[in-house]
Amino acid sequence: METRQRISKFLYPAIMSLSKLTGKNADVTGNKGNKEPLVPFYNLKFNTTDGKEVSFQQFKGKKVVLVNVASFCGYTNQYDALEKLHQEHGDKVAVLGFPANNFGAQEPGKDEEIASFCRLDYGVTFPIFKKSSVLQPDQNPVYQWLSDPQQNGWNKKAPVWNFCKYVVDEKGKLTYFFGSAIAPDSKEMMDALK
Repeated sequence: METRQRISKFLYPAIMSLSKLTGKNADVTGNKGNKEPLVPFYNLKFNTTDGKEVSFQQFKGKKVVLVNVASFCGYTNQYDALEKLHQEHGDKVAVLGFPANNFGAQEPGKDEEIASFCRLDYGVTFPIFKKSSVLQPDQNPVYQWLSDPQQNGWNKKAPVWNFCKYVVDEKGKLTYFFGSAIAPDSKEMMDALK
């Protein structure tokens, strides 16, 4: 772990407290109309950091939490709670990490470096996908689906920072968007995953 990462890890509780106080990056948006996707979630595929293609078909019957991640972000410590979620609820909830360098130079590494950091520094065992963009104009197809109402049925919100979380239900319906400041083990997230 680099010095900058150690400092971020140390400051994480203060960052979360400040975010809650100010409301910054604390958005929670739900699928109030219970709208169905227009393009099936299970049609999606993406490659992991080691180049293996993952068909999202395999997630049928589970809730799925999709998170845009970064190694040098103040929210990077959320890897701990994401891994705990994966370990404790992996039979019912799939956690998927998507490294992106869209918000400053917070994910400058290559796929191998990112995978190693996640594994060695946070013990991550959930899938980490190839580094890609989560924003337009070169947004990856997964995040196109997540932020295009013409595909997911209702949501147009793209990530506003690292560690935004989307929840897809057991039938492939996008149900929630959570901003970075909503912790993976927060009451809001746990309620969404029931």
